[in-house]
Amino acid sequence: MGELIWLTNVKLETGERQVDDGVYETLTDCFDLKIVDGRIAEIKQAGQGSELLGKQIDMAGKLAVPAFKEMHNHLDKTYMSLDWKAVTPVATLTERLQMEAEELVELAVTTEQRATNMIETLLKKGTTHIRTHVNIDPYIGLKNLEGVKAALESFKGKVTHEIVAFPQHGLLREEVPHLMREAMRSGATIVGGLDPAGIDRSIERSLYEVMAIATEFDSDVDIHLHDGGSVGHYTVDKWIEIVEEAGYKGRTALSHAFCLGDVSAFQQKAIAERLADQVVAIMSTVPINLNRTLPPIELLDRSGVNVHFGCDGFYDSWSPYGTGDVLEKVTRFCEMYGKTDERSLRYALKYATQGITPLDNKGNQVWPKENDKADFVFFEAASTAEVVARKPLNRWVMVAGQLVQS
Repeated sequence: MGELIWLTNVKLETGERQVDDGVYETLTDCFDLKIVDGRIAEIKQAGQGSELLGKQIDMAGKLAVPAFKEMHNHLDKTYMSLDWKAVTPVATLTERLQMEAEELVELAVTTEQRATNMIETLLKKGTTHIRTHVNIDPYIGLKNLEGVKAALESFKGKVTHEIVAFPQHGLLREEVPHLMREAMRSGATIVGGLDPAGIDRSIERSLYEVMAIATEFDSDVDIHLHDGGSVGHYTVDKWIEIVEEAGYKGRTALSHAFCLGDVSAFQQKAIAERLADQVVAIMSTVPINLNRTLPPIELLDRSGVNVHFGCDGFYDSWSPYGTGDVLEKVTRFCEMYGKTDERSLRYALKYATQGITPLDNKGNQVWPKENDKADFVFFEAASTAEVVARKPLNRWVMVAGQLVQS
């Protein structure tokens, strides 16, 4: 048996009770958790039973929630750790992409340093898993990938990760398909894509090339899709068809996918059912943009589509904003959609934890269980609902039973 640790006086959600018509209250109690080899071996009522042998960490009644998963990020683009720099205005997307291309060449020498600062920020906020997109393009080749890999390696044992080879400047140009394959041989774990219509100007060719690379390396797929309206909707529809043809059920995701909110309610429901059937996930960043329609997150969730949130890139050539707090995205979603009661606030946490919540939607305890990984974020809070609504700043982050942030 490996190292034995007892986490004592841990507040866990145990259920709920109805205190008024339509009003629910979350029930909690304190427990002692036995951790062996980074996993929960035993859960028992706090202060009861025999003497606790081994190392003890007193959590003093802090509420445990599942560790956060940052499912859409760009570690290679941030300005973090460098001098302050606001965004340089441009008139078009083409100008922005060209400016970024020129800038990333200059920034490539600091990729590891900047990515390290960003990972530290995410970890302090409670994120213990990061899916990062990394630019693979003719301007920098694999330099950003090398820097991001080095940064992530320094957090081994604290942060798990996935690396998406991301053709920011188009997949169907010059040597990019070759570079994408080199990236997959060099440590990228997921094949990315970008706007088959708006950037690649060839929907079918772009999507089939993404799938060709993915099947060649037996890797999952995550495609950025900003293309809106009927063009974007067609792209999603075509991608589902390709997924089904390739037998890639459960192995792909679409990031952003604003187009899903641009079509009629009938079309939204139909495409949601198809996404669920092929287990295509949606990665949303819940942006504040009054000119942008968000994907119908609640409809997708009800239809069985896996929806996950991420912070996207922050403090970079695209935007000076962002804190690296994926919980902030959950709070924003709840504010935008009027989630104010205990149950709905509590349920929304799932978008930051890859679906894990202490209580299910009927108020039954489902987490943590014995043999679960001992990965937690601890808050001084009454319930998950308070955590989502108030975003407490003081957080204690634990990975495999070890405090990495306190």
